[in-house]
Amino acid sequence: MAGSRLTTVIRTQGHTAALKDGSITPRGFGLDFIEVPVLVQAFRRMVRSLEFDVSEMAFTTYLCAKAQGVAMTALPVFLVRQLHHGAIVTAAGGGISSPGELAGRTVGVNRGYTVTTGVWARGILQDEHGLDLSQVTWAPTGDEHVTGYRPPPNVAPLPPGGDLADLVASGELAAGVGITAGRPGLAPLIPDPAAAGFAALHERGLYPINHLLVVRDELLAAHPDLAAELFGAFAAAKRGYLDRLRRGEVTDPSPADLLYRQVLDKTGADPLPYGIEPNRAMIELLVRHAVRQRILGVTVPAEALFHPGTSDLTG
Repeated sequence: MAGSRLTTVIRTQGHTAALKDGSITPRGFGLDFIEVPVLVQAFRRMVRSLEFDVSEMAFTTYLCAKAQGVAMTALPVFLVRQLHHGAIVTAAGGGISSPGELAGRTVGVNRGYTVTTGVWARGILQDEHGLDLSQVTWAPTGDEHVTGYRPPPNVAPLPPGGDLADLVASGELAAGVGITAGRPGLAPLIPDPAAAGFAALHERGLYPINHLLVVRDELLAAHPDLAAELFGAFAAAKRGYLDRLRRGEVTDPSPADLLYRQVLDKTGADPLPYGIEPNRAMIELLVRHAVRQRILGVTVPAEALFHPGTSDLTG
């Protein structure tokens, strides 16, 4: 019987299902799952009031919150990976044909400026296409999860009430980041984004991390073994999922399942590696993007972002 009970918010995915159904639990602890249908609302509640004991969290929201002194610490359990070349869209046939043409224009951003998808997408525009991000006005549709964060001067929120996809399709905005794929009148700014994403993965190892796991500092201090036990449970749940994925036993696969299977087939490697060392390059790259995009003021070493009890763990 599990001891301490932990209120926990994570999305149900193939690699978390064994935790959600209780077949795997961290030794000495029980997870009491709270369902938050719009997961980003859980991120907001966690960074603003530490409402949960354990929570899935967007990576750059965590970076921002940590810089503002929010009393939570991440474990190197990376729950969502994505390829983001398709995250930037423009009006179909609207005249914007290359990323360089965004200079001097306004680009809408779904939700806040610090949203992780937007950070990775802007990094792609800068690193692969040479866009000077400071020459673009970034227009978020909402506020930031971390209330103490202040964006740079080239961030100007959109007035409330407009639909981001419609504003892009009409040409009122030059492009948009983070719009649901397949909206009429829109086209990816980067041609054949899926192929571009896998090319970047193959050529420079670009495999973006979107979500990780955070725990309230008060609990980590009270239970020195908690970080390692959580890491071990999440790693065990993931291993079972990968075994099923390899054997073709994942029925009705989600877009994430399909991506992880493609990454597995193309690289032969674990598509969801946990731990600092296997992910160091992506952690450090995201921190660099956050500094260049004025989300962080200074570079932070990877080890400083995660609980020391997980520094040497991989899974």
